[in-house]
Amino acid sequence: MVGHITPELRDQLLARTDIVEVVGTRVPLRKAGAEFTACCPFHTEKTPSFFVSPAKQFYHCFGCGAHGNAIDFLIELDRLSFPEAVEELAQRVGMPLPAADGAPRGPDLKPVYQVLEQAAERYRLALREHPEREAAVAYLKQRGLSGDVAQRYGLGFAPQGWSFLLDALGQSPEQRERLLTAGLISERDGRRYDRFRARLMFPIRDRRGRVVGFGGRVLGDGEPKYLNSPETPAFVKGRELYGLYESQQVLRSPPRLLLVEGYMDVIALAQFGIPYAVAALGTAATSEHIKRLLRGAPELVFCFDGDRAGRDAAWKALKTALPLVTGQQPVRFLFLPEGEDPDTLVRKEGKDAFEARLADAKLLSTFLFEHAEAEHDIATPEGRAGLADAVKGLLATMPAGSYREQLTAELARRTGQRVGRRSYARRPVAKPQPGAGPALTPLRLAIALLLDAPVRAAQVAEQPAHWRDLDNPGIRLLAQMVDVACAYPGITTAGLAERWRGTDDERSVHRLADARLIELIPEDGRDAELLGIVHRLNRDAAAQRRAAEIARRWRERSPAGSGGDGR
Repeated sequence: MVGHITPELRDQLLARTDIVEVVGTRVPLRKAGAEFTACCPFHTEKTPSFFVSPAKQFYHCFGCGAHGNAIDFLIELDRLSFPEAVEELAQRVGMPLPAADGAPRGPDLKPVYQVLEQAAERYRLALREHPEREAAVAYLKQRGLSGDVAQRYGLGFAPQGWSFLLDALGQSPEQRERLLTAGLISERDGRRYDRFRARLMFPIRDRRGRVVGFGGRVLGDGEPKYLNSPETPAFVKGRELYGLYESQQVLRSPPRLLLVEGYMDVIALAQFGIPYAVAALGTAATSEHIKRLLRGAPELVFCFDGDRAGRDAAWKALKTALPLVTGQQPVRFLFLPEGEDPDTLVRKEGKDAFEARLADAKLLSTFLFEHAEAEHDIATPEGRAGLADAVKGLLATMPAGSYREQLTAELARRTGQRVGRRSYARRPVAKPQPGAGPALTPLRLAIALLLDAPVRAAQVAEQPAHWRDLDNPGIRLLAQMVDVACAYPGITTAGLAERWRGTDDERSVHRLADARLIELIPEDGRDAELLGIVHRLNRDAAAQRRAAEIARRWRERSPAGSGGDGR
């Protein structure tokens, strides 16, 4: 796990990173003068409005407003967390990172990821060419899967026998150890053999697209029906979701994410035009799963069988989700007709009918009270008291806010009890961010011009600095930005904006880094524009000082200064 990421470390990382290379691996860029352009990967467009600046090390879309540095690009495109994006860039440039809490860095997992990718390629090749592949091909045809969807999800085939992978990839003792570490082979009584045999293979990818493990579906009557990779240094079941990476490659902004049970459900739904389904890997949905799903789409739907076991599993998922929900994103529960799963149902009803079921799925609040009331007879005082106690305990796990208060009020209505007090009046009012609002004031324009070219800070530093004494909102931010840019003369727009990540001013800085704010100011006039604003701020500071001095002298001369009434 990555340790503390200091501003200096971020500066070094961004200085070693070429944003054109990072973006260019995912988006086809074309040279356009001093910049590169492409169709924006964050929204649908036919005319390129997405620009990448090598000089600023910044990207910006004039269509949707998306902008940022290489770290932001990986966070937005691959849905990585900030530490994951930093780690990804550091690996690209070969830059070491500190470990958490000063602990020693873990083992280098690159060889493990490499052998997992090699195994995935061997399995894919076997599905196309191995003499025993007919059973796997027949199964895919029986399930109605097309070659395109099989290729998109990288399906493969593990032949019978004990040493398919060992023979292909285990040429050296080091490679055999990597196969063992990756969970691809097993060991018993000193003998090593392939873990997966005579199975249809489903590679499991993390959010970076790396193969981290496999699921294997038996071909025939063997047991278990599905066999997953064991947990390894590269694969933690409670963290990964099958199909999430593939979904994000197809949809940048999915309407929802749908959590289903199995690999085939995910793939069948994708083939029928519903590419936003994912599956947990042989475990119930964990808190980490739900966090990732809520970050990935505006709505989350859990899909379960309609029987007792399915509803019990849904109740467990609800209790896991409650500490994470705020009501800002609908969380729903879809219960399927008896004997159906998503795979069979979408084939029977088609895409439109299945998506209609998703839109009508039970909201979390509805399922919460329906399930709880089924356990308590609210026609009796005892039942109402039991319902109040049971649900009140669940609501206590939720984040404080209006959603929890609404559910508390609903519980009070259903039970006739007062189970909590509202706290609207006590909720603190959020302070406005510096630079908030639509108007581009001179001060905000100064910050935008400085972000456009941090080298301008040197010119500002040569001017009188009376403006720093102003108490206008945003002066502190401008002063800090000038100081940072002067302390690091070669800092880019990306590096300067990065200094405010995680601070109260982060949103304002990113908004003011929008290139559209200054596009009407000619390039050769921007230095003068910034200096003109500084001169104006200095005049304002002088006027403010004069006004304060006049007020001070007036107070000294006034009888009120010695206790009179001022007349």
